[in-house]
Amino acid sequence: MAKLEVEFYDLPNGKEPAKDFLLSLEPKMRAKMLWTIQLLQENGTALRMPYSESLEDGIFELRAKVGSDISRVLYFFFVGDKAILTNGFVKKTQKTPEAEKDKAKKYRAEYLSRKERP
Repeated sequence: MAKLEVEFYDLPNGKEPAKDFLLSLEPKMRAKMLWTIQLLQENGTALRMPYSESLEDGIFELRAKVGSDISRVLYFFFVGDKAILTNGFVKKTQKTPEAEKDKAKKYRAEYLSRKERP
């Protein structure tokens, strides 16, 4: 299987929310999350629990845990061979916050409308 291309979603102002999140993490957690992103590159859509989970509506989460700290980076697949990392957060509750899922969906819609323009 060919390696999946992983990209950071960029806002119209050039900011990359998922990258900014990664850079904000403690070094151990950042290393764990970068390792998980590498697994996504190598396994693509076949990546499953405990590293990746489908949330809803084509939005997935990458999962990383260091001690009792839990981080997530949300992403979606684009045209089969690309994963777009949208946003990340430190998990404080059992459920993934709706606001984070909504943000990922909004970013995806914006990304797709940008890619479909000539």
